[in-house]
Amino acid sequence: MKLVKSSRFSPCPGPVVTIVLDGVGISPHDDGDAVKAARTPMLDKLMANFPMTKLLAHGKAVGMPSDEDMGNSEVGHNAIGAGRVFAQGAKLVAESIASGHLWQGHAWQEVVATAKQGGTLHFLGLFSDGNVHSHIDHLKAMIERAKQEGVGKVRLHILLDGRDVGETSALDYVDPFETYLDGLRSADFDVAIASGGGRMKITMDRYEADWSMVQRGWDIHVKGEGRQFASAHEAIETYRNELSVIDQDLPGFVVAKDGQPLGKIGDGDAVVFFNFRGDRAIEISRAFTEETFCPFHRGPLPKVTYAGMMQYDGDTKLPPRFLVEPPAISRTMGEYLAKNGVAQYAISETQKYGHVTYFWNGNRSGKFDDALETYVEIPSDVVPFEQRPWMKCAEITDALIDAVRSGQYQYLRVNYANGDMVGHTGNFEAAVTAMQGLDLQLARLIPAIIEAGGVALITADHGNADEMYELDKKGNVTRDAEGRTKAKTSHTLNPVPFVLVSGEADPAYKLRSDLAAPGLSNIAATVLNLLGYEAPEDYDPSLIEPA
Repeated sequence: MKLVKSSRFSPCPGPVVTIVLDGVGISPHDDGDAVKAARTPMLDKLMANFPMTKLLAHGKAVGMPSDEDMGNSEVGHNAIGAGRVFAQGAKLVAESIASGHLWQGHAWQEVVATAKQGGTLHFLGLFSDGNVHSHIDHLKAMIERAKQEGVGKVRLHILLDGRDVGETSALDYVDPFETYLDGLRSADFDVAIASGGGRMKITMDRYEADWSMVQRGWDIHVKGEGRQFASAHEAIETYRNELSVIDQDLPGFVVAKDGQPLGKIGDGDAVVFFNFRGDRAIEISRAFTEETFCPFHRGPLPKVTYAGMMQYDGDTKLPPRFLVEPPAISRTMGEYLAKNGVAQYAISETQKYGHVTYFWNGNRSGKFDDALETYVEIPSDVVPFEQRPWMKCAEITDALIDAVRSGQYQYLRVNYANGDMVGHTGNFEAAVTAMQGLDLQLARLIPAIIEAGGVALITADHGNADEMYELDKKGNVTRDAEGRTKAKTSHTLNPVPFVLVSGEADPAYKLRSDLAAPGLSNIAATVLNLLGYEAPEDYDPSLIEPA
């Protein structure tokens, strides 16, 4: 993995710093765009005075099945770090189902065998067609296959979305799905929704930010302990009447009949966690698979056959049983730099720490070289993000400026989570505040990078805060009869910025104009060029050329 010194590019005299403004896209519209609405004098100045282009961050450009699929932080950081585009989870699962390979795998056969021996087959996961963590069509395919193979009892534990899809769209999925189940149900096939709750309230924590979420999910899904309702529809309607929250924040519920939970998870059962994305699947998978477990008191561990849709952590082999092979991402930029003696620094707060480490490194959780790499995690606040939209951007910047000034690192990368995490709340004013907080940090950070003789690459992994209201098919903001807007909490299909900031009056490079549709995967080769190396031949081309 020896990198070739470039004859076209001299190494930057100072550090090269990639700054990922998570969830900050470029919208063609002004209405509902918190990025444009915010007062961001520093970002405006950088975009106006330094070389800038737009990068694709969705669809096929990041390995998703089609260009109708939004990007996300996982695939975005995979593309940035790998320098190439790999087929991602949604596409891999769909192909595995279509080819029948999933049904032929040992994991699926073991799950079915367990259920046919008298156990219940449980499906647990995000219940929508957002295609970021899961897809409801994958769930349907597995239910139908289970019936076809003779499984007698299936229970569903649904995590309501309202984040990658409309913020109050839960019943748009639940009600048709209940009709769908009615058509499948028969004397020898018992299928029903057994429990559920909002994805940001139960089960789907990540990076160990709030284990209590997982504990609440465990109590609901496994123990059947929680507020009881006759149906998921009743639970959602009741909570909506009682609470002013969107789907992702709805409390957990247990579907019960005559006071008894309809589908607790117990000994002899099989469980499939049908999310394909790893970050929010790891903790619940640990709870189901680890014999010795300390994060919370889970009670007796039921003896179940547990499978993930994919293997969520290749280093820890978690879970050991999985239905679809994940993308094999190798030879990432981070690995090349480590093997060539380049000191690296990666930093974010808890919510995005794994993105500048695990996902950046091709779904690899460890370092390539302990001596050359420094990873810093700033603990995130455990509060609703709209209540503290500045999050930890100031603390991140404090540490990052110290790292830049230390002279110890040739390459640094940072993720500022604000645009994405606050964008997901649907709170426009909070997203505006988040952007203004970010701008203050850029105003501190960029001068430090320039003072050190470095170069900053400002970009994003996908859009979010750039489109805070739902749009109609023509791209106009939708409004009700009273003129009120409806919040949008999902990512966007918009491109993201790429700004190349240097203190040199006349840099020896310039942005290329001959790339038809540059995307996030073009960033890695650009970084390598700025460090004085030629990119590997199979990397997507650099965004720069000699001036």
